[in-house]
Formats: sequence, structure tokens, C-alpha cells
Amino acid sequence: MKTLVEGFSAQLQEALDIANKAILTKKNNIQNIIVTGLGGSGIGGTILSELIQDECSIPVLVNKDYFLPAYVNSNTLVIISSYSGNTEETVSAMKQAITKKAQVVCITSGGKIKELADQNNFDTIIIPGGKPPRSCIGYSLVQLLKVIEFNEFVKTNLLAQVETSITLLNKENTSIKNEAMTIAKLLVDKLTVIYSLGTCEGVAVRFRQQINENSKMLCWHHTLPEMNHNELVGWTTKNENLAVVTFKTSFDYERTSKRYEICKELFSKYSSSVTDITAKGNSKLQQYLYLINIGDWISCFIADIRNIDPIEVNVITNLKNELAKI
Repeated sequence: MKTLVEGFSAQLQEALDIANKAILTKKNNIQNIIVTGLGGSGIGGTILSELIQDECSIPVLVNKDYFLPAYVNSNTLVIISSYSGNTEETVSAMKQAITKKAQVVCITSGGKIKELADQNNFDTIIIPGGKPPRSCIGYSLVQLLKVIEFNEFVKTNLLAQVETSITLLNKENTSIKNEAMTIAKLLVDKLTVIYSLGTCEGVAVRFRQQINENSKMLCWHHTLPEMNHNELVGWTTKNENLAVVTFKTSFDYERTSKRYEICKELFSKYSSSVTDITAKGNSKLQQYLYLINIGDWISCFIADIRNIDPIEVNVITNLKNELAKI
């Protein structure tokens, strides 16, 4: 897994090459967008929705279930994101998109998704297969950006920002790994509490997923200011098993940042450690990719310290095998 994380910037470059060669058709009269996918394939949609929310003039929903909302129709763009192409829930959602006559674009490495796409002449971007889906967020996210940019849902040149992100990640590679190792040592065998300051919850979710899958540990995440209205009340007892990690960007709203500084005193009082990870980069996309990369490294270093295999996901495989019997 560390080799895959080390190759993140190279993956982004390959993804750009794929995006630039992708053949797409303009979608017409789109009134809403749905990205449907789960796990490592779906998180790209969550990050995309936050990235473009200040510029995209139509609603963007991320769907992580078997079913699509009732409002989906011929004016809906449904982006199917499944790395393997065989994700049970996503295949189900795609079949509904076909029935509802939605306009569909697929991002996959093959499988049933590609078969259905070929049968229905849908735009399809093929990405390299054969790796753990969670290690391939660069492939899927860049293709999502391509679809959004190609259809002119935003004016920002998103793919150009991927280029500058690659430069940033290569420049900061050593410092990212050093910071990640320092943080990993604080989180080993702790229950990690992950907070974002409103602008990058998708990145916090991604980090939670990586701690779950790579580090084989439970954790939870929340976002400010929402946690100020519920979870904050739970911080009442000292617990050395808790370790807080907060993702911060330069785009965080000033009032939300002030809220966090007040809450940080409470977190410090009742947990074993509080660590702020501050993103580098000029654009939101640069900062998101920076935080994703450092979070991935943290999860791998924890696995190293715990002497476990970060790639192994036997419990998920067992679940799929049991479901296949039904």
C-alpha cells in the first residue's frame, strides 16, 4: 500500500492523460447531478460536491445506496463511479438510471458497469484496474472533474489545478511523510476523532475510511459548526484512548475557525492529543489532494507500527461472499 501511496502524484498524472483522451458527449438540459458509488469509488463524488458547491448552479447529490431518488429523470446527469465495475449497489442504481432515462456517464475499470454502458451506448471512461479501490481515488476523482469541466458546469479549469497539485505533492513529498509519521505515532491504538472545519468533510471521511481499511482501527468524524450543536456536549470526561485530528484549510470560514479554537481547549483537556493538519496549496483542489495524501500516509504508517497488512480486507470479502449466496 505504501508503494501505491508513494505513487499518488504519478497516478494523478496518468489520470490526467486518461481524461484528456476521453471521448465524451455534451449533456443537454441537465437540472441536477448525481454521482453514485460507494467506498473508494464514492468518496470522489463527496469531494467533488464540496469542491464545486460555490460555483455549480445546479444541485449535486452523492448517492451511496442501491436506489436513486424519485426525482431522477431525463434531465438528470447520473455519473456511475465503480472502480471494479461490479459494485452490487452501484449496478442496481445504474439499472434504475437506465429505466428513468437519465443521461449517464460511467467511470470504471470494467465489469458489469462497462457491459451495461456498452449495451446502452453511454459515455464511459475506462481507468486501470487490479488495485485496491481505495488506492485509486486519483483515477476516479480526475475523471469526475473531467465530466464536470467538459459539460461546463463550472468555469474553473479543474484539470489545470490537478497539474499544479502534482507539482505541490512532489515538492512536499518528504515533509508530508515526516509529518505523517509523527502523527501516526500519536494515533496508534487510539480511537481517532476526526474533525473538519466545514470546507472539507469529504477529506475527513476519506481519512476515516483509510484508518478503517489500512490501519484496521475504528474511528469517527464530524464537522464544525454542526458538532457544536450536538457532539460537543459529549466532551465531558478525560479519555486517554481518544486522539483528535483536525483538517484545516485556508478556505475555512473565520467564524468556524474561531469556534474550533474555543473547542480545542476542551478537546485538549479530555483527550490524549490534539493535532491540527493544515493544508498547503493555493486552490481548494490542491489543498484537498494534499490532505488526502498525508492522511493516506498516516494510515499506512499506523499499519507499519501495528505490524499489519494494510491491503487485506478479508472481512469485506467475506461479506460479499455471504451476500452472493442469497
